[in-house]
Amino acid sequence: MLGLSPVPLVTPTADRRPPRRVLTGTVLDASPHLLVLRTPAGERRVAMSGTTSVWHGGRADLAALRPGRSAIARLAADGLAADRVWVEAARVTGTILARGRDALEIDMGPHRGRAHVDLPPAALGQVLVRHPKLEPGYLADVICVRTPDGPRAVRPGTSQPGHRAAHPPGPARGAAIADPVHGTATWFGDAVATPGLGAAYPAVDAEGDAGGCADAPDGCAALPLLSLGSEIRVLNQCTGHLGAVPVTECGCVAARYCDRCVECGTSPRGRVAELTPAAFVGLGGELETGCFNAFLFHGAGGGQEARPW
Repeated sequence: MLGLSPVPLVTPTADRRPPRRVLTGTVLDASPHLLVLRTPAGERRVAMSGTTSVWHGGRADLAALRPGRSAIARLAADGLAADRVWVEAARVTGTILARGRDALEIDMGPHRGRAHVDLPPAALGQVLVRHPKLEPGYLADVICVRTPDGPRAVRPGTSQPGHRAAHPPGPARGAAIADPVHGTATWFGDAVATPGLGAAYPAVDAEGDAGGCADAPDGCAALPLLSLGSEIRVLNQCTGHLGAVPVTECGCVAARYCDRCVECGTSPRGRVAELTPAAFVGLGGELETGCFNAFLFHGAGGGQEARPW
């Protein structure tokens, strides 16, 4: 668009920024000046300012910060106040089992079970633009708001792959595994179910005690086999934030997606990691956007300067 400067792309060798501090928990109290959260580490108080933005299915005001609701707060670069707060954000990713007039039934994989997603008319049009095949057997990926009745879709996460879930295109035969691997990073879960730092990795070894899924397909991106508990380093190409994240789950669902992220330029096809909301937000991602172009370091070099969170 005229008048807008392009987002500068960050390369694997460019200067890197440490992750931003993130707090996840349940709202205890909120005012124009202070947000109080109950977190796994105890009560935490976060300063609010006139520049703090709130998301609750879209841009919202302080009324969205009701006691009892889940929240993810990212602090500003100076750590003094909240930069952004997401309220009741959730994501449902997986294979469509059934579609009703205003709902989807989705299989989220062996670790996550099934989800019944409310699909109101206001969201349906947006979802259909990027998910034209809302039919059983195809993949879906929707950003949602948690409600007492279950997740309610508000927009698509990324674009729907054209293939059926059972037949993902794997990497080219004999494809070399790069370090770093360039692809798409997304997020999964919500602040309640996945409150800490972690990643679902698409290529967890199924042999021995590594923790992988025996029926996980080869992902579109060529990745090395790792075990649960391994550490990967993820660089947000769009912002330059780099952080070390433990592999906490087998990303067998992520391996079925051969999509691209177009947040800054266009990433190669394939998801290289699904991050917990806190990890995704700390690395500069915006939950409502759904993805960022990423470099994933898995060896001894290249990303070793990732700083502690």
